[in-house]
Amino acid sequence: MDDKDWELFKKKLNEKTGIDLQLYKEQQMRRRIGNLVTRSELGSFTAYFNDVVKDKTKFADFIEYLTINVSEFFRNPDKFDIVEKEILPMLLKKSPKLNIWSAGCSIGAEPYTLAIILKELTPNVRHRILASDLDVEILAKAKKGIYTDSEIKAMRPDRKAKYFTKTPDGKFAINQEIKSLVEFKQHNLLKDPYEKNFDLIVNRNVVIYFTDEAKTQMYTGFFNSLVPGGILFVGATESILNYRQMGYQSYKAFFYQKPENSSIKK
Repeated sequence: MDDKDWELFKKKLNEKTGIDLQLYKEQQMRRRIGNLVTRSELGSFTAYFNDVVKDKTKFADFIEYLTINVSEFFRNPDKFDIVEKEILPMLLKKSPKLNIWSAGCSIGAEPYTLAIILKELTPNVRHRILASDLDVEILAKAKKGIYTDSEIKAMRPDRKAKYFTKTPDGKFAINQEIKSLVEFKQHNLLKDPYEKNFDLIVNRNVVIYFTDEAKTQMYTGFFNSLVPGGILFVGATESILNYRQMGYQSYKAFFYQKPENSSIKK
């Protein structure tokens, strides 16, 4: 598994999926994918790619592994407590109908969490909640809205009883009313254009293998997509150290606000 093999693998992957590994941390991703190649006993990155691409299920599993789809409802409940009691009420004072983007939504737990909170805060208002992810297979799972007990373990018992129905195999299906509040689409955060005029963007546990340059590109894109006064909510281990250079101001730990008088950043 030499450098030439790795470079060819990255080229093939980009051509097939639009995933550009040049924007990911080199050592970590090479080691992560190298572990799969070693277990496969195929001997090279390109041989592994040529093998998995022949099988739709194997290739879907590979992309899911690559994009690290780990999520749950109300992940870090203390942070969602801030969302429910401070962030959303503040935004609702400025706009009765919110435009929200869950960027890198994985299995859908995050946008459905937001839908539940907004349903309770504003029961008669339909907000827009856009949920996007690179992985089409994981988006299909999100649209189904069926979860394991561990994926809803942080859910309050009353909400669990109100919004979920237990399935015959012991999983939990979210109810249709909440499902209907979320709009899903495929989107590559490092390649595709960003929509504008979001009041809240949630991007958590997505950037673990991104390069610093890719993170800056993405966070600048989010800044330009927020309305003045809008909020970016990131993961509990993902503080943005250079947020001031991008134009943000700190609202609270892991919450960054676009100032009311801000302009688009290049």
